[in-house]
Amino acid sequence: MRLGVLSAVLVALTGLQATAQEIKTEDDKTIYALGLSIGRSVKMFDLSPAEIEIVKKGMTDALTGAKTVVELDQYGPKLQPLAKGRQERAGQKFLENAAKEKGATKLPSGVVYKELKAGTGATPKASDTVKVNYRGTLITGLEFDSSYKRGEPAEFPLGGVIPCWTEGVQKMKVGGKAQLVCPAKVAYGEQGSPPTIPPNATLVFEIELLSIGGQGADVPRADPPKK
Repeated sequence: MRLGVLSAVLVALTGLQATAQEIKTEDDKTIYALGLSIGRSVKMFDLSPAEIEIVKKGMTDALTGAKTVVELDQYGPKLQPLAKGRQERAGQKFLENAAKEKGATKLPSGVVYKELKAGTGATPKASDTVKVNYRGTLITGLEFDSSYKRGEPAEFPLGGVIPCWTEGVQKMKVGGKAQLVCPAKVAYGEQGSPPTIPPNATLVFEIELLSIGGQGADVPRADPPKK
């Protein structure tokens, strides 16, 4: 597992690693949140150990006022395209590995479907309303949504959610549980869903299909794909 960029920088600059006990005041907690925000942003770049060292040098030079190797005005605009390419690369690798797992099936859209528990009930159609429990994570394992944490299942029209769900849940039977690995193009695409889902993000969902029928809607939705 790669060393977190922010932790590496702090160790390099201070020789110390903060502990939870040292984060006491409201300012401490807010500054810690700044660290979380920076770390999560940098993690999008899928950096190698050598690249982490370069990030450390850039942050050290900025914090100490040293002469910089490049001009931020020139290279700053290149950060977003780099992040996009790295996200796509990491997502594709994750999808390829997921498709190789025992019991996994790659669907026509590129979604990787894996049954975790067989259901015995009916199978929904795209026009149905379904009730599910689910958990959604980024490929880093960071959880961005969970009906379990909210303490109640989600109920929604299957044709009104992200395409990955519409396609994948139709393969399930009531009582079953499945994992969907969703390419960005059938999830939230280039826009993402700020602040929790970055652009071009491959997503992982674990879904339990509880029932078919009923009314309501409160889970991951997306606008119709742009032509």
